[in-house]
Amino acid sequence: PLHVCEGCCERSFPIVWRHLHRAAMPVVMRLARAGHRHQAFYRIVVAPSKAKRDGRHLEKVGTYDPLPKGGHKMVSLNVDRIKYWLSVGVQPSDAVAKLLGKAGILPPFPQRISTKKEAEEE
Repeated sequence: PLHVCEGCCERSFPIVWRHLHRAAMPVVMRLARAGHRHQAFYRIVVAPSKAKRDGRHLEKVGTYDPLPKGGHKMVSLNVDRIKYWLSVGVQPSDAVAKLLGKAGILPPFPQRISTKKEAEEE
């Protein structure tokens, strides 16, 4: 937070500086890890880009369990809230974009480009 001088010191900061901290911060949609060691479980969260991976977040919009139970990986999504956050400009991480592509919310995530060595083998 920026200091606004009210006669307590010699100088005062320009008005532009006082409102600088209210500017919109970049926000991303990413996975936050939960669970135990060797039993990963992820929350799909909307968080400030500067926040830690498992740190504070603005909203939880889904979950992802990569360990197959009954042969299926589990994904639960709050589609309305995801569409809202995407409409206001939130950028999903690559992992979240893949999940949203498989769910049909985003266009399918592009496939990996093969290297020259793999192309020669085909």
